[in-house]
Amino acid sequence: MMHRRLVTAALLPLLFAGPAAAETLANDYPTEARAEYVFTCMTVNGQTQDMLRRCSCSIDTIASILPYDNFVSAETVLRMRIGGGERTALFRGSPTMQTVAADLRRAQAEAEMVCF
Repeated sequence: MMHRRLVTAALLPLLFAGPAAAETLANDYPTEARAEYVFTCMTVNGQTQDMLRRCSCSIDTIASILPYDNFVSAETVLRMRIGGGERTALFRGSPTMQTVAADLRRAQAEAEMVCF
């Protein structure tokens, strides 16, 4: 009986931290990064109120799926793939880099289905 109380007491804070931890993860993107994404999205898709809403929804969805550090890594990989030369080969052929980029593409695909 005493053991059960100790386990319950230890796990209780985790039960209440669950949603808060998920909310923190979804909100770990700096405002500047979110704004840059929205501006770029609107430049590509049109600068309307509807696109503002959709692009904001898109980055919010991505943020709920992908931690910010992973987002930055994936953006870096995709930017480094542009162009040619020996330096970009690492970002094109490495399985790790392919996985990083694929994670962002999956998050973007989910965001597109939800928001567009």
